[in-house]
Amino acid sequence: MKKTLSMIVLASASFGFIAASHAAPTEAKASYDATKKKADADYKSAKEACDSHKGNAKDICVKEAKAAQVKTTAEAEAAYKGTDAARKKARTDIADANYELAKEKCDDMTGNNKDVCVKEAKAAKTAEVADAKAGKEVSEARKDASADKHDANVAVQKEKCDALTGAEKSRCIAATNK
Repeated sequence: MKKTLSMIVLASASFGFIAASHAAPTEAKASYDATKKKADADYKSAKEACDSHKGNAKDICVKEAKAAQVKTTAEAEAAYKGTDAARKKARTDIADANYELAKEKCDDMTGNNKDVCVKEAKAAKTAEVADAKAGKEVSEARKDASADKHDANVAVQKEKCDALTGAEKSRCIAATNK
């Protein structure tokens, strides 16, 4: 009798764990869907608020709203899926959105300042993507990330050197190539 009772208790406890494990994915999916809907609604609202701006200020406002939506949605999807690949994709998507925003901000500039701004935006994106890759493929990607970051920073420095002339420009380029 005692053995039968303990078997019933054990079976009901097991059933409870099974039911809980099936409920968790459903709750996670519902949370993900709700977060995604809220991000879409926030984007729509923020984009409508951008209509009061003109020119590049409006473009920047829209890109900021889009970057916020991408960030929220990507992080929610990564949390829902819970895989290294999903986290890498989220970080890459966020880097792309941040890059688009940074490039848009550069549109207010001209000449070398604009060129430097665009190179800095590209370098930041390269660093973010490299870091995302490093999170997935740790040892091998760290070397690639370091090289990518270095190359991106060298490109920025070379662009800054373009604003100089004569011996000063030569020294700048020589220092960059070390």
